[in-house]
Amino acid sequence: MTEATPKHISVMLNESVDELITNPDGFYLDGTFGRGGHSRLILSRLQQGKLLGFDKDPVAIEYGEALQREDERFHIVQDSFANMTEHITNALGESGRVDGILMDLGVSSPQLDDAERGFSFMNDGPLDMRMNPSKGESAAQWLAHVKEQELADVMYQYGEERFSRRIARAICEYRSHTPILTTLQLAKIVADANPAWEKGKNPATRAFQGIRIFINNELKDLEIGLEAAANALKVGGRLVVISFHSLEDRIVKRFMKTLSKGPDLPRHLPIQNAHLDIKFKTVGKALKPSKSEVNDNVRSRSAVMRVLERIRD
Repeated sequence: MTEATPKHISVMLNESVDELITNPDGFYLDGTFGRGGHSRLILSRLQQGKLLGFDKDPVAIEYGEALQREDERFHIVQDSFANMTEHITNALGESGRVDGILMDLGVSSPQLDDAERGFSFMNDGPLDMRMNPSKGESAAQWLAHVKEQELADVMYQYGEERFSRRIARAICEYRSHTPILTTLQLAKIVADANPAWEKGKNPATRAFQGIRIFINNELKDLEIGLEAAANALKVGGRLVVISFHSLEDRIVKRFMKTLSKGPDLPRHLPIQNAHLDIKFKTVGKALKPSKSEVNDNVRSRSAVMRVLERIRD
């Protein structure tokens, strides 16, 4: 951990913590610690409460361990929030329930801005993209062997890249004679193969997003994490999720809608909500950052916050 580490601005900081804290003496989870912006504000609102933080990133863990030394109410673990059930059980026992869970999804500013992490198509660095560089394959290792069809599918499904087949073909042709090892190397291949650049968006944006999401298993972790979070909440407890692109938000929106309203059923079926055993409700409407926040932090512009509350067991 160094002073040169790029600064991270927590998105929708006050709004998310305002919705999260319902009991100052409760037990809370910060599913994506990052640089601790949300965690520090949560701790400032707690009295006898405790906070458990999660992150895959080793640099984030260093920051978390520093906060852990400062405040005994806080504990950090290097793991995905998808595995929260095990850690909640360790902290509270088998029957333990939590008062609130925050998930601030996606990649953080320090990860994007540090060229050595391999997330950025703007700065050259090793093509890694792993949130935890000690686990799994790097993007470069995966690109060296992935089949063209699978690569196209990943960029299309996770990056919503409509030219995924053309780009996948270009990547596979390039790697047949030269290894793809750096971010700018990949970004140029993608840009050259992309026939229609979106105005105001780097042509490598969608391809990089798709590969990054796949490498880090982000959407599957999100689906598992949402289920675990809902099961972990006590009555009155809340799940607050901040997502940054349509794929994430679609999963969160569908999940919260199903729990709060039940599955979509044919209109003619004589079934009322009382028959569906609804145990959750959504709190307010989906919230976007204020204009002033977007002006101060342009990366917040795509954020969407949704809140779910358990209303009965």
